[in-house]
Amino acid sequence: MLSVALRTLRSRWTVFAGAFTALALGVALLTVMGLALASSLDAPDRAPERFAAAPVVVKGPDTLRVDTPAGRRVQRLAHPRPVPPAAVAALERLGPVVHDRSFAVRARGGPGGLVGHPWSTAAFAPYTLEAGRAPRAAGEVVVSGDWAQPGRLVRTDRGTVRVVGTVADRGFEDAVFFTDERAAELQPFSGQLVVRADAAAVRDAVRGTGVRVLAGDGRRYADADPDRDREALAAMNAMFGTAGGISAFVSVFVVASTFAFAVAQRRREFGLLRTAGATPGQIRRMVLAEALLLGAVASAAGCALGAYGAPILAERVVDAGLAPAWFAIGDHTWPYHLAFWTGLLVALCGAVAASWRAGRTGPAQALREASVDSGAMTWGRRLSGAGLLLTAAVTLGLALASDPGDLLHRKTYVSRPMLLVASVALLAPVVVGPLVRLVAWLPSRLPGAGGTLVRENAVAGVRRTAAVAAPVLVTVALAGSLPGATATLNEAKAAETRQRTTAAFVVTPPGGAGFDAEALRRLRAVPGAVVSPTSSSAVYVLEDGVALVRSEARAAEPKALAATARLPLAAGKAADLDDGSIIVNEEWARHTVGERVSVWLGDGTRRTLRIAAVMTTGTGDNGVYVTPANAPGAHVDRVDVALADGADAGAVAAGLREAAGAAGGRVVTRDEWVRAAYPETDRRTRLGLALVLGIALLYTAISLVNTMVMATSDRVRDLAALRLAGATRGQVLRLVGAEALAVVAVGALLGLLVTGVNLAGMAGALDLLSAPAAVVVPWAAVGGAAAVCAVLAVAASTAPAALLLRRRAVELAGVRE
Repeated sequence: MLSVALRTLRSRWTVFAGAFTALALGVALLTVMGLALASSLDAPDRAPERFAAAPVVVKGPDTLRVDTPAGRRVQRLAHPRPVPPAAVAALERLGPVVHDRSFAVRARGGPGGLVGHPWSTAAFAPYTLEAGRAPRAAGEVVVSGDWAQPGRLVRTDRGTVRVVGTVADRGFEDAVFFTDERAAELQPFSGQLVVRADAAAVRDAVRGTGVRVLAGDGRRYADADPDRDREALAAMNAMFGTAGGISAFVSVFVVASTFAFAVAQRRREFGLLRTAGATPGQIRRMVLAEALLLGAVASAAGCALGAYGAPILAERVVDAGLAPAWFAIGDHTWPYHLAFWTGLLVALCGAVAASWRAGRTGPAQALREASVDSGAMTWGRRLSGAGLLLTAAVTLGLALASDPGDLLHRKTYVSRPMLLVASVALLAPVVVGPLVRLVAWLPSRLPGAGGTLVRENAVAGVRRTAAVAAPVLVTVALAGSLPGATATLNEAKAAETRQRTTAAFVVTPPGGAGFDAEALRRLRAVPGAVVSPTSSSAVYVLEDGVALVRSEARAAEPKALAATARLPLAAGKAADLDDGSIIVNEEWARHTVGERVSVWLGDGTRRTLRIAAVMTTGTGDNGVYVTPANAPGAHVDRVDVALADGADAGAVAAGLREAAGAAGGRVVTRDEWVRAAYPETDRRTRLGLALVLGIALLYTAISLVNTMVMATSDRVRDLAALRLAGATRGQVLRLVGAEALAVVAVGALLGLLVTGVNLAGMAGALDLLSAPAAVVVPWAAVGGAAAVCAVLAVAASTAPAALLLRRRAVELAGVRE
């Protein structure tokens, strides 16, 4: 059988070229995604930055540690605590102590993200003066970089200052150094300090105080964002994991479909072999040998192609800002093994599934079925398709009944379309006939036989129609389901924001800073303004005795909150919130009004609070509400303003802008706030989704062209029969193009069906979570994907047909299959 397989590969290379292309590209896609995913699992060790020259850094308590029966659970505190005074006193007995402070600074003409520090901490980076001198007075600063020269006056949100010196840009921040006294006035809080003493002695001095002693490489945890590499890895891992999952599904789906179609095209050949005396086992072994040889070579080629493409992908994601600058493809071998053996296994499985029926078919029956696809739906295909469809329906029903919030998670709305696509593709031969008749209903009633021929050819070639429609189905389903799910969820979140925000104006501080007491006093003094300042915080709760869960919280004054917000309450009243209570949501394990819950506040303080009200779950962003007394360390980062009875909106807006202007605050209307808060503004999410979809859809587009060329090249005698019947070359080409459009329409309709079911499930979940939203179908993406498929299908079918029609019809009729 091996020698027969080799001779078959040589003689029918045009048939196997399509399968080879699909498999090689599929394995390449798996290799690229595997290498990217493997490279996102580990980050390079980052050296200390701001404190590279500091002897020892002592950091105040910044984590919450809770012992449970399952081990210690740790969460980062929303509001770290300073080093306790007793510990500071003990450290001062060991050596000089320098308090570190950091705060945002906005300067006219300066770079964004300026950070202020006391000058005494500059030596720990180390920063060294390049020009000028150190600051000596409250109005003097030293800046990093060359954006301001010594002697220049700069207007900042911290007052007008004079630049008296510059230091070299270290690359990790844009710093502004004030005198130590002025820095302490601008930022009283100091969460860490530097001690010039032996690390062991420092640890002994602060033992039992809850502080962290950082020395050596551990000093990097004193930098502004020590977890940025870990967070970047988590984001990349999620992105490449999603892309890898979709790519794996698409490649496996397309490769299996292509191999099955390639084998199905040879039914007449199998019939002749059976007539010549070949047993079913011999045919199966021959097909397996062909698939083994072709799969091994194509998988190896795909691995080589993937090794070339992975670094290109890494460069693109870094340039787009989806990955940090240090990201590069590492030296990993398991992605090659996974891609190679997956490709080979899929090739064998696709060939086995398609050859099993051919091996069981009698010689005369095989020859009879070679021209018309009767019995395309085998019992195995029916059971597999029905099983997958039933699985999709049952899992959707169970999710809606038990945990509708799970349907809003990315991993769910990304994976659910795959199950539906696979089931619909398996059952496609059942619906291809009715859909083709629907699509061709109007053309078949027009004058001429073209519409009728399109309909009958597509219906007669059920396997061919289903194989060509499969890539279109995947393309349209993914283009509709993924952006549609994201857009529907975003619309629900925007609707929540609109319904919750009843304030006429929203005032926000500059650059993520907070409003101080003086700024709040000025805002409250505006005539006709009902002011509700709120702060971002967090609350931690131990659920089921083992899970330490963090909930985002907002601290607000109860009466002012009721005047400027409409909380989505399921029980209780917002006015009942006080210093001894909390407003939770239905996601909490304990969410009964009047019940008491034990929580940790944003600074780690443990409190037992009464549940005053319960909000609906919504889209998962409802969080909790507490009073300012239960948010120690939180700064006011948003002020909602309602209009008092009879107040003029224009006058209030003018007063607010004047009051907030001194602090650099921004005043926006309710509608402007809602638009600015719309989730779709997340550039990283959009680019990540575009990357995931772009890679998968590019592969399906190539596969569509590949399958179309295979299908058209196999119709030599059909085209010859048309020519001998009197059809002109142009008529035949138009007929081939019309058939391609009809098949694309069938695939697009099936893809829309998958999209509709997927989005309907999400809409049902949102309705159950009390966050109903209109389903958003991305018609532009769906239409664009279908249009591209149509163009590619027409071009890929008419081009080989035009080449074939260059020969005489009589010669074509005698071409060997």
